[in-house]
Amino acid sequence: MSGKLDVLVVGSKGMVGSSIVRKLADSQKVGNLFNSSRKDTNLFLLDETRHLIESKKPDVLIIAAAKVGGILANNTNRTEFILENLKINMNLLESCIEYPNIKIINLGSSCIYPLEADNPIKEIEFMNGKLEPTNSPYAMAKLTSIEIGRALSSQFGHKVINLMPTNLYGPNDFYHETEGHVIPSLIYKMHKAKENNEPTFSIWGSGNPKREFLYVDELSDSIEFLLDQNTDQDLFNIGSGQEISIKTLAGKIKEVIGYRGELLFDISMPDGNPRKLLDSSLINNLGWKSKVDLDDGLYKTYQWFINNIDEIRF
Repeated sequence: MSGKLDVLVVGSKGMVGSSIVRKLADSQKVGNLFNSSRKDTNLFLLDETRHLIESKKPDVLIIAAAKVGGILANNTNRTEFILENLKINMNLLESCIEYPNIKIINLGSSCIYPLEADNPIKEIEFMNGKLEPTNSPYAMAKLTSIEIGRALSSQFGHKVINLMPTNLYGPNDFYHETEGHVIPSLIYKMHKAKENNEPTFSIWGSGNPKREFLYVDELSDSIEFLLDQNTDQDLFNIGSGQEISIKTLAGKIKEVIGYRGELLFDISMPDGNPRKLLDSSLINNLGWKSKVDLDDGLYKTYQWFINNIDEIRF
Protein backbone atom coordinates (compact mmCIF):
# COMPACT_ATOMS: atom_id res chain seq x y z
CA MET A 1 0.00 0.00 0.00
CA SER A 2 1.28 3.47 -0.87
CA GLY A 3 -0.09 6.94 -0.20
CA LYS A 4 -3.15 7.53 1.91
CA LEU A 5 -5.34 4.58 2.73
CA ASP A 6 -9.05 4.00 2.24
CA VAL A 7 -10.28 2.56 5.54
CA LEU A 8 -13.60 0.88 6.37
CA VAL A 9 -14.61 0.66 10.05
CA VAL A 10 -17.45 -1.75 10.83
CA GLY A 11 -19.14 -1.36 14.19
CA SER A 12 -18.52 2.38 13.94
CA LYS A 13 -21.18 3.45 16.46
CA GLY A 14 -19.97 1.46 19.49
CA MET A 15 -17.44 2.55 22.09
CA VAL A 16 -14.48 1.13 20.16
CA GLY A 17 -15.72 1.91 16.67
CA SER A 18 -16.62 5.53 17.43
CA SER A 19 -13.22 6.05 19.04
CA ILE A 20 -11.47 4.62 15.96
CA VAL A 21 -13.50 6.92 13.70
CA ARG A 22 -12.54 9.97 15.78
CA LYS A 23 -8.87 9.01 15.64
CA LEU A 24 -8.68 8.14 11.95
CA ALA A 25 -10.70 11.17 10.85
CA ASP A 26 -7.65 13.27 11.75
CA SER A 27 -4.99 10.79 10.60
CA GLN A 28 -2.56 11.80 7.89
CA LYS A 29 -2.39 8.13 6.91
CA VAL A 30 -6.07 7.96 5.89
CA GLY A 31 -7.60 9.19 2.64
CA ASN A 32 -11.23 8.05 2.60
CA LEU A 33 -12.78 6.86 5.85
CA PHE A 34 -15.90 4.73 5.50
CA ASN A 35 -18.03 4.09 8.58
CA SER A 36 -20.55 1.26 8.80
CA SER A 37 -22.99 0.26 11.53
CA ARG A 38 -26.09 -1.89 11.89
CA LYS A 39 -28.10 1.06 10.50
CA ASP A 40 -26.70 0.50 6.99
CA THR A 41 -25.58 -3.17 7.02
CA ASN A 42 -26.83 -6.28 8.78
CA LEU A 43 -23.59 -8.20 9.36
CA PHE A 44 -25.61 -11.30 10.28
CA LEU A 45 -26.50 -11.56 6.57
CA LEU A 46 -23.76 -12.66 4.18
CA ASP A 47 -25.28 -10.93 1.13
CA GLU A 48 -25.43 -7.53 2.86
CA THR A 49 -21.93 -7.96 4.22
CA ARG A 50 -20.57 -8.89 0.78
CA HIS A 51 -22.25 -5.83 -0.73
CA LEU A 52 -20.57 -3.59 1.83
CA ILE A 53 -17.09 -4.96 1.07
CA GLU A 54 -17.64 -4.94 -2.69
CA SER A 55 -18.97 -1.39 -2.73
CA LYS A 56 -16.16 0.10 -0.61
CA LYS A 57 -13.18 -2.11 -1.58
CA PRO A 58 -11.08 -0.54 1.19
CA ASP A 59 -7.34 -0.81 1.59
CA VAL A 60 -7.93 -1.57 5.28
CA LEU A 61 -10.92 -3.20 6.98
CA ILE A 62 -11.16 -2.66 10.74
CA ILE A 63 -13.52 -5.09 12.46
CA ALA A 64 -14.89 -3.38 15.57
CA ALA A 65 -18.37 -4.91 15.34
CA ALA A 66 -19.19 -7.38 18.13
CA LYS A 67 -21.72 -8.35 20.76
CA VAL A 68 -20.10 -7.49 24.10
CA GLY A 69 -21.04 -7.39 27.78
CA GLY A 70 -19.93 -8.03 31.35
CA ILE A 71 -19.75 -11.23 33.39
CA LEU A 72 -23.52 -11.56 33.91
CA ALA A 73 -24.40 -10.91 30.27
CA ASN A 74 -21.73 -13.32 29.01
CA ASN A 75 -22.68 -16.05 31.44
CA THR A 76 -26.45 -15.67 30.97
CA ASN A 77 -26.70 -15.16 27.22
CA ARG A 78 -24.07 -17.72 26.25
CA THR A 79 -25.78 -18.84 23.04
CA GLU A 80 -26.25 -15.31 21.72
CA PHE A 81 -22.64 -14.38 22.47
CA ILE A 82 -21.12 -17.23 20.51
CA LEU A 83 -23.59 -17.27 17.60
CA GLU A 84 -23.79 -13.53 16.97
CA ASN A 85 -20.03 -13.00 17.16
CA LEU A 86 -19.39 -16.00 14.92
CA LYS A 87 -21.85 -14.71 12.31
CA ILE A 88 -20.29 -11.24 12.27
CA ASN A 89 -16.73 -12.44 11.83
CA MET A 90 -17.51 -15.30 9.47
CA ASN A 91 -19.49 -13.06 7.12
CA LEU A 92 -16.89 -10.28 7.11
CA LEU A 93 -13.91 -12.56 6.60
CA GLU A 94 -15.64 -14.68 3.96
CA SER A 95 -16.60 -11.50 2.10
CA CYS A 96 -12.91 -10.55 1.90
CA ILE A 97 -11.77 -13.80 0.23
CA GLU A 98 -11.88 -12.28 -3.26
CA TYR A 99 -9.94 -9.21 -2.11
CA PRO A 100 -6.52 -10.38 -0.83
CA ASN A 101 -5.17 -6.82 -1.01
CA ILE A 102 -7.45 -5.70 1.83
CA LYS A 103 -5.48 -5.47 5.06
CA ILE A 104 -7.71 -6.70 7.89
CA ILE A 105 -7.39 -5.46 11.47
CA ASN A 106 -9.52 -7.74 13.61
CA LEU A 107 -10.30 -6.76 17.19
CA GLY A 108 -10.59 -9.48 19.79
CA SER A 109 -10.30 -9.58 23.55
CA SER A 110 -7.87 -10.71 26.23
CA CYS A 111 -10.48 -13.29 27.28
CA ILE A 112 -9.18 -15.53 24.47
CA TYR A 113 -6.31 -16.54 26.73
CA PRO A 114 -6.44 -19.57 29.03
CA LEU A 115 -7.70 -19.20 32.59
CA GLU A 116 -4.40 -20.41 34.07
CA ALA A 117 -2.01 -18.64 31.70
CA ASP A 118 1.09 -17.18 33.34
CA ASN A 119 0.89 -13.44 33.95
CA PRO A 120 1.80 -11.18 32.22
CA ILE A 121 0.13 -13.12 29.41
CA LYS A 122 2.09 -13.42 26.17
CA GLU A 123 0.63 -13.98 22.71
CA ILE A 124 2.14 -17.50 22.65
CA GLU A 125 -0.57 -18.53 25.16
CA PHE A 126 -3.07 -18.51 22.27
CA MET A 127 -5.08 -21.79 22.46
CA ASN A 128 -2.79 -23.13 25.17
CA GLY A 129 -5.35 -24.10 27.81
CA LYS A 130 -8.88 -24.04 29.21
CA LEU A 131 -10.89 -20.82 28.91
CA GLU A 132 -12.40 -18.88 31.81
CA PRO A 133 -15.89 -20.46 32.01
CA THR A 134 -18.07 -17.37 32.47
CA ASN A 135 -17.21 -15.96 29.04
CA SER A 136 -15.95 -18.99 27.13
CA PRO A 137 -18.60 -18.76 24.33
CA TYR A 138 -17.55 -15.20 23.50
CA ALA A 139 -13.89 -16.17 23.71
CA MET A 140 -14.45 -19.16 21.45
CA ALA A 141 -16.01 -16.93 18.79
CA LYS A 142 -13.00 -14.61 18.95
CA LEU A 143 -10.57 -17.54 18.79
CA THR A 144 -12.39 -18.79 15.70
CA SER A 145 -12.05 -15.40 13.98
CA ILE A 146 -8.27 -15.56 14.47
CA GLU A 147 -8.14 -19.03 12.96
CA ILE A 148 -10.26 -17.96 9.99
CA GLY A 149 -7.93 -15.01 9.46
CA ARG A 150 -4.92 -17.28 9.53
CA ALA A 151 -6.60 -19.57 7.02
CA LEU A 152 -7.20 -16.59 4.70
CA SER A 153 -3.57 -15.54 5.04
CA SER A 154 -2.25 -19.02 4.31
CA GLN A 155 -4.58 -19.89 1.46
CA PHE A 156 -5.27 -16.55 -0.26
CA GLY A 157 -2.48 -14.23 0.92
CA HIS A 158 -4.45 -11.80 3.06
CA LYS A 159 -2.68 -9.65 5.64
CA VAL A 160 -4.61 -10.05 8.89
CA ILE A 161 -3.59 -8.46 12.18
CA ASN A 162 -5.47 -9.50 15.32
CA LEU A 163 -5.43 -7.10 18.26
CA MET A 164 -6.22 -8.39 21.74
CA PRO A 165 -6.93 -5.36 23.94
CA THR A 166 -7.16 -5.57 27.68
CA ASN A 167 -10.31 -4.35 29.47
CA LEU A 168 -11.44 -1.18 27.69
CA TYR A 169 -13.38 1.77 29.05
CA GLY A 170 -14.26 5.31 28.00
CA PRO A 171 -16.83 7.43 26.13
CA ASN A 172 -19.76 5.65 24.45
CA ASP A 173 -19.40 2.58 26.66
CA PHE A 174 -22.47 0.52 27.62
CA TYR A 175 -23.63 1.97 30.94
CA HIS A 176 -25.96 -0.55 32.54
CA GLU A 177 -26.55 -1.84 36.05
CA THR A 178 -26.01 -5.52 35.29
CA GLU A 179 -24.94 -6.11 31.68
CA GLY A 180 -22.05 -3.70 31.24
CA HIS A 181 -18.36 -4.20 31.96
CA VAL A 182 -16.97 -3.36 35.37
CA ILE A 183 -16.02 0.32 34.93
CA PRO A 184 -19.18 1.56 33.15
CA SER A 185 -21.40 -0.49 35.47
CA LEU A 186 -19.70 0.88 38.58
CA ILE A 187 -19.89 4.44 37.24
CA TYR A 188 -23.57 4.10 36.36
CA LYS A 189 -24.61 2.50 39.64
CA MET A 190 -22.40 4.58 41.91
CA HIS A 191 -23.54 7.83 40.32
CA LYS A 192 -27.13 6.77 40.98
CA ALA A 193 -26.23 5.83 44.58
CA LYS A 194 -24.75 9.30 45.03
CA GLU A 195 -27.89 10.94 43.63
CA ASN A 196 -30.07 8.90 45.99
CA ASN A 197 -27.79 9.45 49.02
CA GLU A 198 -27.52 5.69 49.54
CA PRO A 199 -25.37 4.89 52.61
CA THR A 200 -23.86 1.69 51.15
CA PHE A 201 -22.89 0.42 47.72
CA SER A 202 -22.63 -3.30 46.95
CA ILE A 203 -20.07 -4.68 44.50
CA TRP A 204 -19.99 -8.22 43.12
CA GLY A 205 -17.25 -10.51 44.35
CA SER A 206 -14.46 -10.12 46.86
CA GLY A 207 -12.78 -7.16 45.18
CA ASN A 208 -9.48 -9.06 45.18
CA PRO A 209 -9.13 -9.98 41.48
CA LYS A 210 -6.65 -7.82 39.59
CA ARG A 211 -7.34 -6.35 36.19
CA GLU A 212 -5.61 -4.21 33.60
CA PHE A 213 -7.56 -1.37 31.98
CA LEU A 214 -7.00 0.69 28.84
CA TYR A 215 -8.68 3.94 27.87
CA VAL A 216 -10.43 3.22 24.56
CA ASP A 217 -8.73 6.03 22.62
CA GLU A 218 -5.41 4.28 23.28
CA LEU A 219 -6.58 1.23 21.34
CA SER A 220 -7.51 3.54 18.47
CA ASP A 221 -4.07 5.11 18.70
CA SER A 222 -2.46 1.65 18.39
CA ILE A 223 -4.60 0.92 15.32
CA GLU A 224 -3.55 4.16 13.65
CA PHE A 225 0.05 3.27 14.48
CA LEU A 226 -0.28 -0.16 12.84
CA LEU A 227 -1.99 1.01 9.64
CA ASP A 228 1.27 1.29 7.72
CA GLN A 229 3.48 -1.02 9.76
CA ASN A 230 4.95 -4.03 7.96
CA THR A 231 5.17 -6.90 10.40
CA ASP A 232 4.97 -10.66 10.16
CA GLN A 233 3.34 -10.83 13.60
CA ASP A 234 -0.42 -11.40 13.31
CA LEU A 235 -1.37 -11.25 17.00
CA PHE A 236 -0.69 -8.31 19.29
CA ASN A 237 -1.70 -7.67 22.89
CA ILE A 238 -2.74 -4.05 23.50
CA GLY A 239 -2.53 -3.07 27.16
CA SER A 240 -1.47 -0.39 29.60
CA GLY A 241 0.94 -2.64 31.50
CA GLN A 242 -0.65 -1.58 34.81
CA GLU A 243 -2.91 -3.75 36.96
CA ILE A 244 -5.20 -2.85 39.83
CA SER A 245 -7.53 -4.76 42.16
CA ILE A 246 -11.27 -4.31 41.71
CA LYS A 247 -11.39 -3.03 45.29
CA THR A 248 -8.84 -0.29 44.56
CA LEU A 249 -10.56 0.49 41.25
CA ALA A 250 -13.89 0.94 43.06
CA GLY A 251 -12.19 3.32 45.47
CA LYS A 252 -10.86 5.41 42.58
CA ILE A 253 -14.30 5.55 40.95
CA LYS A 254 -15.83 6.52 44.29
CA GLU A 255 -13.39 9.43 44.51
CA VAL A 256 -14.01 10.58 40.93
CA ILE A 257 -17.79 10.51 41.40
CA GLY A 258 -17.72 11.98 44.90
CA TYR A 259 -19.79 9.20 46.46
CA ARG A 260 -19.61 9.29 50.27
CA GLY A 261 -21.16 5.95 51.20
CA GLU A 262 -19.48 2.68 52.22
CA LEU A 263 -18.35 0.14 49.64
CA LEU A 264 -19.44 -3.44 50.40
CA PHE A 265 -18.28 -6.58 48.56
CA ASP A 266 -20.70 -9.46 47.93
CA ILE A 267 -18.60 -12.62 48.10
CA SER A 268 -21.59 -14.76 47.05
CA MET A 269 -21.13 -13.45 43.50
CA PRO A 270 -18.41 -14.70 41.11
CA ASP A 271 -15.01 -13.04 40.85
CA GLY A 272 -14.05 -14.38 37.44
CA ASN A 273 -10.38 -14.78 36.60
CA PRO A 274 -8.25 -13.91 39.68
CA ARG A 275 -5.64 -12.05 37.61
CA LYS A 276 -5.30 -11.00 34.01
CA LEU A 277 -2.40 -8.81 32.90
CA LEU A 278 -1.21 -8.72 29.31
CA ASP A 279 2.37 -8.66 28.11
CA SER A 280 2.29 -5.93 25.44
CA SER A 281 6.01 -5.97 24.72
CA LEU A 282 5.56 -7.05 21.07
CA ILE A 283 3.78 -3.85 20.08
CA ASN A 284 5.83 -1.81 22.55
CA ASN A 285 8.97 -2.97 20.77
CA LEU A 286 7.53 -1.73 17.46
CA GLY A 287 7.23 1.74 18.97
CA TRP A 288 3.72 2.04 20.44
CA LYS A 289 3.09 2.46 24.18
CA SER A 290 0.17 3.41 26.38
CA LYS A 291 0.20 7.02 27.61
CA VAL A 292 -3.11 7.61 29.48
CA ASP A 293 -3.01 6.63 33.16
CA LEU A 294 -6.08 5.22 34.89
CA ASP A 295 -6.80 8.26 37.05
CA ASP A 296 -6.88 10.54 34.02
CA GLY A 297 -8.91 8.05 31.99
CA LEU A 298 -11.52 7.62 34.72
CA TYR A 299 -11.87 11.39 35.08
CA LYS A 300 -12.39 11.82 31.30
CA THR A 301 -14.86 8.94 31.24
CA TYR A 302 -16.96 10.29 34.10
CA GLN A 303 -17.02 13.77 32.56
CA TRP A 304 -18.32 12.24 29.33
CA PHE A 305 -20.91 10.29 31.32
CA ILE A 306 -22.15 13.45 33.07
CA ASN A 307 -22.33 15.38 29.80
CA ASN A 308 -24.33 12.62 28.10
CA ILE A 309 -26.38 11.28 31.00
CA ASP A 310 -29.76 12.24 29.52
CA GLU A 311 -29.08 10.01 26.52
CA ILE A 312 -27.79 6.98 28.43
CA ARG A 313 -30.02 7.00 31.52
CA PHE A 314 -32.27 3.91 31.72
